[in-house]
Amino acid sequence: MDAMTSEPLPEGERPSAVPTTPDTTGVLEYQLVLSDPNGIEAEAIRALRTRIMAQHLREGRRALAICGASAGVGCSFTAANLATALAQIGIKTALVDANLRDPSIGSAFNIAADKPGLADYLASGDIDLASIIHPTKLDQLSVIHAGHVEHSPQELLSSEQFHDLVTQLLREFDITIFDTTAANTCADAQRVAHVAGYAIIVGRKDSSYIRDVNTLTRTLRSDRTNVIGCVLNGY
Repeated sequence: MDAMTSEPLPEGERPSAVPTTPDTTGVLEYQLVLSDPNGIEAEAIRALRTRIMAQHLREGRRALAICGASAGVGCSFTAANLATALAQIGIKTALVDANLRDPSIGSAFNIAADKPGLADYLASGDIDLASIIHPTKLDQLSVIHAGHVEHSPQELLSSEQFHDLVTQLLREFDITIFDTTAANTCADAQRVAHVAGYAIIVGRKDSSYIRDVNTLTRTLRSDRTNVIGCVLNGY
């Protein structure tokens, strides 16, 4: 990778190091906090959980978008493991696959492809919220997968119905975590983060550029999204 010459991250926003492995699709492999609870990866996720609880949940904040400047940095991996770790300690958690262009959360949690998801709910006025919230093996963790995307993802996520959906989730769950599309491909992540109000930016060692992370941080903040920190995958 070329040398990074851009300015460092602002003070207080150094990345939390998460030594993760690449994304997989098997639920137990994907959720390292379940498949390898004593590993250093799971411990790093628990450390991230502790920071989220102390600096986010205890402040009454109930939504968090997981954003990446580019594809392949591990947003889905971070979102799934953080949601699982929070649910493990009794935090009522919803995990939403708002990456409608390249979804992976549904397959990671073995949700049947024919079940309705986020896109179905946003595109139709006939589907109720309860039908797209799917339970998991953890009592406190529910998942909304991407569903069947037959309309423009940007139009779906920009709809008033998406805003209303987020509002309902914030009332029902202690925290709602959103997986998002890579920010360098479209504006979907910016829209989701704006509605959620808060975001974490994910980067990957030897892959992400600091200048791209800083650019995404400024973009989100200009859209009135609070960026609460960064996570470094593959460390």
